[in-house]
Amino acid sequence: MTHQERQKYRVVSLGCRTNQYEGQAFQDQLEASGFSLASQNEAADICIVNTCTVTEQADSASRHEIKKLKKENPNSKIIVTGCFAENHPEDAASIAGVDKVVSNKDKENLLSLVYPEKEFPEFSVKRFNANTRAFVKVQDGCNSFCSYCIIPYVRGRSRSRSLDDILKEIQDLIDNGFKEIVLTGINIGDFDGGSENPPVRLAELVRKVDSMEGIHRIRVSSIDPDEVDEDLADAILNGKKTCHSMHVVLQSGSNVILKRMNRKYTRQIFFKTVDFLRSESPDFTFTTDIIVGFPGETEIDHLDTLSAMREVRFAKVHMFPYSDRERTKASSMPNKVSPSIISRRKQEVLRLSEKLSFELRESFLGREMTVLTEKREGQGKIEGHTENFLNVLIQSDTLKPNEIVRVKLIENTPAGLIGELL
Repeated sequence: MTHQERQKYRVVSLGCRTNQYEGQAFQDQLEASGFSLASQNEAADICIVNTCTVTEQADSASRHEIKKLKKENPNSKIIVTGCFAENHPEDAASIAGVDKVVSNKDKENLLSLVYPEKEFPEFSVKRFNANTRAFVKVQDGCNSFCSYCIIPYVRGRSRSRSLDDILKEIQDLIDNGFKEIVLTGINIGDFDGGSENPPVRLAELVRKVDSMEGIHRIRVSSIDPDEVDEDLADAILNGKKTCHSMHVVLQSGSNVILKRMNRKYTRQIFFKTVDFLRSESPDFTFTTDIIVGFPGETEIDHLDTLSAMREVRFAKVHMFPYSDRERTKASSMPNKVSPSIISRRKQEVLRLSEKLSFELRESFLGREMTVLTEKREGQGKIEGHTENFLNVLIQSDTLKPNEIVRVKLIENTPAGLIGELL
């Protein structure tokens, strides 16, 4: 093959699972069109940065990644897309070496815009290069307009993919050996299958995927507690391959703060959702997001969040210090919390999160469970997760990623449970 046929690429995706999905779709398009991934010490001909703008830190990370790629690949085309590029297009374009900024609405046609003379396959994924679990974007955009969130402004209104498109993509992933599928979106609870008459609900999608041959595990990505209705709960609890673990978004344990955030639920609704799923399946676990230091958050509000964490005992908490985003309602709210108080509260949330997740894992000691192996972790160890998303380390020189094995959970450590092969 000539050099022209085997041009090199790099794709970097920051932020959410939807971005990770889109980054993989770029890679699949490039690979199918004769490009190959640049090795570690090899210069790329094209670099795509799929950016994030959810916080000021995400903006900084996006700028840093663009500059780093240009420094390492001085002769490369640098193409910037994603939410930072959408929110700050002039800022992105002004970074030295950036050749093109592509808006989110044109993202699926990005490669055709850069190489108009070439033909590229559809924007979809057939594999996930760096993972054993494959993310499948089923929905994009958001109609909620939470007071702190810039995403509806940069991703647009909610829209869903068709059932047929999603199932075809999942079949391709199954055919390529993927055992675990994660249904993901910007606000997956809005999923309607691209049809209003009648809409295809998320529960129906879950059941359709659950009936596919060759799939071993199905997860539903980040969702709000009020969107876990009886039908969705039934689909997850009674599916043959659905995992009994969900990322249900809390953000704050204070009803006062939840209302100011324009969230559509209370802490009581959150607990009701958790309690129902756990009453039907005692091993059900939860992960969540929490924002610390939202404008006007008092010490009582903060303590409400800590008490909610204790009540649920999350397997993992993703903690975000509040970050002002221009154009959002929260940006103009009074009573901003000082950085020093945010820092202290952040540490309290992180410490409690680690303590509670350790205690949760401790309660599973002595149990036999299945683990999907994911990656090598140090000498002679491989890491993976149980169906209910407990992190497990297994001593083995022979196991490879993407194997499902049965283990006995024999020890608990800060890094995760130790599993003994059965």
